[in-house]
Amino acid sequence: MITTNFKIALRSLKRNKVYTFINISGLAIGMAACLLIFLVVRYELSYDTFQPSYSDIYHVVTQDKETDGIDYTPGVPFPALDAMRADFPQIKVTGLFATYGTQITVPDLKVTSGKKFIESNGVFFCEPQFFDVFSYKWLVGNASVLKDPNTVILTKSIAVKYFGNWENVIGKMIRIDNIMNMKVSGVIDDIPNNTDYPICIIASFITLKDNHYYGYNTDWGSTTSSFQVFMLLPKNVTPDHINEQFKLLAKKYYKSDGVRRRINFLQPLSKIHFDTEIPGLGDHVTSYSTLITLGMIGFLIIVMACINFVNLSTAQAITRSKEIGVRKVLGSSRKQLFWQVMSETNLIVLVSTILSLILAKLALPYIKYIISINDDLNLLTMQNSAFMILVVIVVTILSGVYPALILSGFSPVMALKNKIGSATIGGISLRRALVITQFVIAQMLIVGTIVAVSQMDFIRTADLGFNKEAVLVLYSSTDSSTLVKHTPFKRALLQMPDVKMVSLSSDVPSSDNNSGTNFAFDHRPDEDFTLYRKFGDADYFKTFDLKFVAGEAYQENDTAGKVIVNETFLKKLNVKTPQEAIGKEIRTGSGRWRSIIGVVKDFKTNSLRDEVKPILISSRQGQFNVISIKLNSTNLSRSKLQIEKLWDKYFPEYAYNSTFMDESIEQFYRQEKQMALLYKIFAGLAIFISCLGLYGLVSFMAVQRTKEVGIRKVLGAGVGNIVLLFSKEFTILIAIAFVIAAPLSWYFMNNWLNNFAYRIDIGWSVFVIAMVISLMVAWISVGYRAFRAALANPVKSLKTE
Repeated sequence: MITTNFKIALRSLKRNKVYTFINISGLAIGMAACLLIFLVVRYELSYDTFQPSYSDIYHVVTQDKETDGIDYTPGVPFPALDAMRADFPQIKVTGLFATYGTQITVPDLKVTSGKKFIESNGVFFCEPQFFDVFSYKWLVGNASVLKDPNTVILTKSIAVKYFGNWENVIGKMIRIDNIMNMKVSGVIDDIPNNTDYPICIIASFITLKDNHYYGYNTDWGSTTSSFQVFMLLPKNVTPDHINEQFKLLAKKYYKSDGVRRRINFLQPLSKIHFDTEIPGLGDHVTSYSTLITLGMIGFLIIVMACINFVNLSTAQAITRSKEIGVRKVLGSSRKQLFWQVMSETNLIVLVSTILSLILAKLALPYIKYIISINDDLNLLTMQNSAFMILVVIVVTILSGVYPALILSGFSPVMALKNKIGSATIGGISLRRALVITQFVIAQMLIVGTIVAVSQMDFIRTADLGFNKEAVLVLYSSTDSSTLVKHTPFKRALLQMPDVKMVSLSSDVPSSDNNSGTNFAFDHRPDEDFTLYRKFGDADYFKTFDLKFVAGEAYQENDTAGKVIVNETFLKKLNVKTPQEAIGKEIRTGSGRWRSIIGVVKDFKTNSLRDEVKPILISSRQGQFNVISIKLNSTNLSRSKLQIEKLWDKYFPEYAYNSTFMDESIEQFYRQEKQMALLYKIFAGLAIFISCLGLYGLVSFMAVQRTKEVGIRKVLGAGVGNIVLLFSKEFTILIAIAFVIAAPLSWYFMNNWLNNFAYRIDIGWSVFVIAMVISLMVAWISVGYRAFRAALANPVKSLKTE
């Protein structure tokens, strides 16, 4: 019986090649898109799940209560680690300090300067207790080696990268940032890429304590996101219990701090990858809302393909009415006819599934260019197979059940008398509703695309408060031998014809680096908000074209006790005019009082997702590890090459590491750009699937109304009249879809834009463009087929019965 059903189904599909092609194409594209989205979402949800204690590991977060809200920092003060161990003896506590862009030098007798590597993931400084909380596979050695200073553990791939193998690396030496000579004492297996803690080199934490190069200090008033603490909670201890205990810890250790800071909650490891406020140390964060949006888009694309199937199947029901009538007269039951139609659906879905797997396989290598995925995704896994089986079942039910019920329910008498029409089967209203649904989805995706692209354009052209164009940023070091070369190197750069300005600093104006501290103003007690610091030389302001609203910049040889602040700093202190701040004194941490000599216009200190922070800029040569070079934009590649040669002359022991500032700022918005690209892709797919469906429906209408078209032409109707006949109904349906899609798309995209402190407004023009695009693609799809019908010879159409 099953074999017979499939044979009949195959013959039926061959007779209707156009409709079969449309259905298979739409379903294959929809299923491929859905599968790829599933791969991406599953990968993002898998972050750090390889840890055996994944559900019991918690990240300690610092919370600052300030006058205008709450500020979160993923890091804690350095002394907090020992304090927590003392206050929570029953809990395993560990910490790590992370560096980025670290230079690793591997000594080599053949090369004087050694082999130099810039590790973007940097170095993690940890204690042996780190391996009590996190689990990694040891290949050589064990955690106890981290008790000793100047010891380091490498991952397998890093060991092979440096020494050619991992089996014989114990006892060999590497040099970190040309400061620390470290002995390799262990090797662990490579860590999966789906982690927010991409460890490749682990150095002993005691080395960090002994060497203050990375800013280790015992000040409870200072935090850095680079130093993070984790707890492994026993099963009988809840996070809420620890959070309550943190309140006591805050009173005990922060009582002398003017900033009302509390370490008062634990962040689960399972939430870190999805928390946009308190991120981990990975290369990106993916919010739950993003994953939900992707999942919804995948589902809606599948729904659109199923809508095509239902529309064409119910439309074709009229032409198959006699076939159904004959089958019923010959004894076929409704159940048999139902499964016969379902067999046709199953056959189409089966072919579509095979094609979708081929399409997904072809598209898979390009996923990493669209989404932040570094692993090679595998289609052939148990989870993916189970998902595809589920999709096949859902698609078969959504696509096949209704048409099967309609066809199997025909009255044989009415069918044989050819009295089955669209009104009889009740398909017209359904098809109209489904076409509206398709275009609601398509128009929402079009609006989403326009808004996302417009926001990215706004970000690209927004006034950041400084000049980022043609600024080449070099990353240096702050060891004493390098610091003394900075000034001669700067002078040499200024002799180059393509170099306009050069500045030495700790940081560029806008970055992810945030160094916060408590402070006092005008000899008052400590203020109740955090001040963020940047260190730059006298040319910092000219190089980035920072605008002064009061006072002036400090001079090269006149920087001892003078600082610059921004407008936000004054607003938070309720200082009415910038001139009032000039001459007032400020003290950061437990330092000395210094005089404010200038106020700069606000500039964007981080991404446009965040509000501008209160900033203090001062000069501290020991913090200058960034060299910013303002270039003529006529030949940037030539200038960059010349600067690299000069770098090798002055700093042969350091690898050349540079980026253009506008490129680094673009990295802030990598995920938003990816979402904009995804919207474009899926909006295109939605439009394509909608066009397939419309073309199929109009093709069927043209066949059904062949004689009507012939009569109209004989009576004088022109080509335009015929095209309008086919187009006007769909135009009305698209207009109805627009009325539904406009408020929905505004709601969702307005919520997305609320993630940005600086954003565009969604104007009426966005919806007009979406409507115009929808109408254009519909008219093209409908008009092409209607135009062919209008050009047909009326004599032939009137002769045929």
